[in-house]
Amino acid sequence: MKDDAVYLRHVLECIERIEHYTLGGHAEFMASLLIQDGVIRNLQTLGQSVLKLSDALKIAHPEVDWKSIIGLRNVLVHDYLGVSVARIWEIVEHDLPDLKTKILSMKT
Repeated sequence: MKDDAVYLRHVLECIERIEHYTLGGHAEFMASLLIQDGVIRNLQTLGQSVLKLSDALKIAHPEVDWKSIIGLRNVLVHDYLGVSVARIWEIVEHDLPDLKTKILSMKT
C-alpha cells in the first residue's frame, strides 16, 4: 500500500529545495544553468511523488490540480527540449507557494 504521508513529505522537500535554490531571484535563476537544472530536477521528482499518491487522497483534495502537476512532470521528463525556463520561473513564483500551502494543510 502507498504511504501518502511519505510522498507528501517528499513533495514538500522538493518545494523547499526549489525555494532555497531560487533565493537569488529571477535574474540569478535565468543566468544559472545549474540553478535551472536543480529546479527542473526537483519539479520532476515532485511530480513523480504526486504520481504515486493514492487516488483516494487526490479525490479528497480536488483543490490541487494533480493532473497538471503530473503533466508538467511528463513534459520535463519526455519533452525536455521544449521546456521554457521562463515558464518554469512562473511556476516557481506563482504555483509552488500555493501548492506548498495546500500540501501543508493536508499533512497529518
